[in-house]
Amino acid sequence: MQTVEKSIEVEAPLAQVYNQWTQFEQFPRFMEGVEQVKQLDDKRLHWVAEIGGRRKEWDAEIFEQVPDQKIAWRSTSGADNAGIVSFRPLAADRTEVTVRMEYEPEGTIEAVGSALGAVSGRIEGDLERFKKFIQNRAQETGAWRGQIHGGKVDSSARRKPAAPKLPSGGRSPQTNERGPAPSAPEYDASGKSGLP
Repeated sequence: MQTVEKSIEVEAPLAQVYNQWTQFEQFPRFMEGVEQVKQLDDKRLHWVAEIGGRRKEWDAEIFEQVPDQKIAWRSTSGADNAGIVSFRPLAADRTEVTVRMEYEPEGTIEAVGSALGAVSGRIEGDLERFKKFIQNRAQETGAWRGQIHGGKVDSSARRKPAAPKLPSGGRSPQTNERGPAPSAPEYDASGKSGLP
């Protein structure tokens, strides 16, 4: 397996950044080569993407998800990959996003591309586009604040999203099947929200 790890600093609050990342069906808007991500349920996704010039499909399972901290996944069919996205507050309005991904190149083209840093460059570009995507929005497109531990959805940890604040202009916020984005908690300079 090959491993890539990339980080980026985003000028947005931790909860807003994390909430946007939970909107998996929005990934084609900022991930190169990703044609579609379909949310099958709270922890299962179906991906369609172009990799190494070939169209690939695979299913993935989120086996660990903790709001404002991390989302970990592994493929369950198709392209062999796994990883974790972690979120760390740097200040009240700055968040570090780190993607660590393990993957198995398939065939000569993917192996050569991997050796030349194609996957690393792609992830770096995806993070840059995500940064622009979230920084250019008044708020995230939605949120899911549930937790997943050991592949099991923890229904007791699920919170009903709070009524979102309307962005300037008074428009209603966008939502999707995971619901509207909750209001982001206030953070002090250390990145702590003061919430339990």
